[in-house]
Amino acid sequence: MIKCPRCVQAIHRGAEQCPHCGFSIGHLDRIYGERAPGLERLSDGGGLLTQGGRNRVMKAMRRFERRFPQLWWLIHTLPPAPGADLRQFGFWLMNRGEVADVPMGRSRDACLVLAIDPDAKEASLSWGYLLDRHLGEDDTFVAMSRAHAYWVEARFDDGILRLLEEMTHLLSIRSRRAARKGGRA
Repeated sequence: MIKCPRCVQAIHRGAEQCPHCGFSIGHLDRIYGERAPGLERLSDGGGLLTQGGRNRVMKAMRRFERRFPQLWWLIHTLPPAPGADLRQFGFWLMNRGEVADVPMGRSRDACLVLAIDPDAKEASLSWGYLLDRHLGEDDTFVAMSRAHAYWVEARFDDGILRLLEEMTHLLSIRSRRAARKGGRA
């Protein structure tokens, strides 16, 4: 089961559209197109990061990805289309983004997407199906809350670093728990 990016109700992973609200990725394709061309794992279209901050975030992303070699991050700082929902935009990026610098052998199912809308002062964290049994809304709420204080002060690099740190800690605990239970979370 996954959660619909529009109404957040549980739906079957193979469903073409949400039985509760009718949402489908086709709705987002009509807004954004069927592909998000030319993305990098750290796409700072919003211009929120200094070069030094960008370097620190990239270093932290690589550290996370060494710790969890099956996972990878997509961090995007640019407002979605006018009137669009940031959570839905993150879902679309994960499913439709053409990310040039994804490490070899990593699938979209193993992606974590942080989308930041600097104009609306919002952030959204989405993840691929591989992480569904290891992450929940409460977990990511705590991680995002820890980053929020930095983002309010426009310290976007520090907030992203804090989020990466929290997610590393959380997923380390979850991976140890899954190992003890024979691969089940």
